[in-house]
Amino acid sequence: MAKRKKLIIISIGCTLSLACIILCSYLITHNRIIAKDNEPTNTAGTYYNNVLAVPPLPDKLTFAGEEVPLHQYWVREGLDRELTNVCYQHSTTLLCLKRAARYFPIIEKILKEQGVPEDIKYLCVTESSLSNAISPAKAVGFWQFIESTGKNYGLEINSEVDERYHIEKSTRAACRYLQGCRNRLGSWALAAAAYNMGEGGVKKQMTNQDIDNYWDMYFNPETARYVYRILAYKLLFENPHIYGVHVADESKYQPIHYKEIEISSSIPDMYAFCKEQNITYRELKELNPWLRATKLTVVNKTYTIKVPVKEP
Repeated sequence: MAKRKKLIIISIGCTLSLACIILCSYLITHNRIIAKDNEPTNTAGTYYNNVLAVPPLPDKLTFAGEEVPLHQYWVREGLDRELTNVCYQHSTTLLCLKRAARYFPIIEKILKEQGVPEDIKYLCVTESSLSNAISPAKAVGFWQFIESTGKNYGLEINSEVDERYHIEKSTRAACRYLQGCRNRLGSWALAAAAYNMGEGGVKKQMTNQDIDNYWDMYFNPETARYVYRILAYKLLFENPHIYGVHVADESKYQPIHYKEIEISSSIPDMYAFCKEQNITYRELKELNPWLRATKLTVVNKTYTIKVPVKEP
């Protein structure tokens, strides 16, 4: 009897196990079918059911109003490489899209005022991911100016003030640099290349290779990829749905409301200044990262400091 009872228990256990396996298999299959029905029709640029999709390339493309010769295989493959990288570096790309809601309106307004094509904003994304980054070469800010170039284009840089961190002033400086390069080199693509390797380096390659356009020129690997990366960001930012990217409006970093205070006399103590303005030092630094010390010496000039507007 004991042996028979043991066999019955084992049989029941096996039956239950088999039933669980069948049920799990059904649920997994059913859920996959539901997930598939809810997927975007275009799955490029992201993972769906553990499948890597190839980001689609456009048939036509322009950069700053200039046609990109996608009929040339090296141009098409160069763009394909950078677009694939941008689509699959998920964290950086998502953060750039979030930051764009806060910073693109500032940059776009200045580009328009300065007569610079709006596509140049993607150069800023390529340079710094829309952040006040510091490169190994000590290039600083959204537009990644080194100190000497920043000073040459009118930015104040010293122990108390570094306007490479000032988004409006550094954007205007970048506009002046790029406009000059475009006028001297003949195209916005070459101007962008000069932003990466220096105008002198681009001119040297133009002379050596007897080429007057970016797309046919042989560059070092970094500069050779540079404009393609700018274009990759342009494609993804302008068509996120095509590349399977979605950032809800509530996830985007919204503009910060502030008022401006004109400062024409020195501030010996920034902490005391913040108390007078009823703000924290953190709030001051968030809006004015160009202030690099806990004091500000003012001699025969005026500074504009942003102060957050508190919600009522």
